[in-house]
Amino acid sequence: MEEAEQARAAARDAVADIEPDGLRAVIDDHVASSSMLPGVLTVLSARVVDGSIDDDAVARRAAGVQLIYEGLRTTRDLVAEEPWAHTDEQDPSDDLDVLAADVLVARGFRLLARTEAAGHAVQTVRAFGRQQTDEQEDRASASRSLESNVFELAAIAGGTAAGGETPVPLRQYVVGLADNAAVPLPGAGDALPEGIEDVMARVGERQGDDRVSPTSTADR
Repeated sequence: MEEAEQARAAARDAVADIEPDGLRAVIDDHVASSSMLPGVLTVLSARVVDGSIDDDAVARRAAGVQLIYEGLRTTRDLVAEEPWAHTDEQDPSDDLDVLAADVLVARGFRLLARTEAAGHAVQTVRAFGRQQTDEQEDRASASRSLESNVFELAAIAGGTAAGGETPVPLRQYVVGLADNAAVPLPGAGDALPEGIEDVMARVGERQGDDRVSPTSTADR
């Protein structure tokens, strides 16, 4: 899928200067093996909201969304699996995964920092933290899933790429995709329904009072 390769290439480029080499190799492995679904939704959202987009700018936003997701997803997996309980204390691989997760999120933030999606990126990380805390405390969480928040982040990051606004129905639609998505996420080509771009274009048709708000659609 062309959009997936575009997002993956931009994500790899965003972390190409990471040092030392061992850490960069771990990060590159994460990017190479990850589903590019968040990045693809960013690209598609940009295309359906405003076709007059800068491909490089959209690719950077897609990379930002993708890196934040990959970093948080890796953190979630590490918390769930507790790998340190089954490894030699001299083995640095798990520690590198923790560091890689932090770097991935930080680089994603850097790419989105001066965009309209910056606020929702912060909300996504905060919601993730609350959800993980709730799980650790063995209590029900009011937070949406990581995938729901990241998919909405993708719609906002892509839909505002040309300086416009992301229609609320488009944001709601991609959240619905997340609610029905398998975890771990499959490849974008396998996960997205046929004609997805046409559907997104229809639901994303601007209404006169649509605005990008600093809050999630879940808060409306």
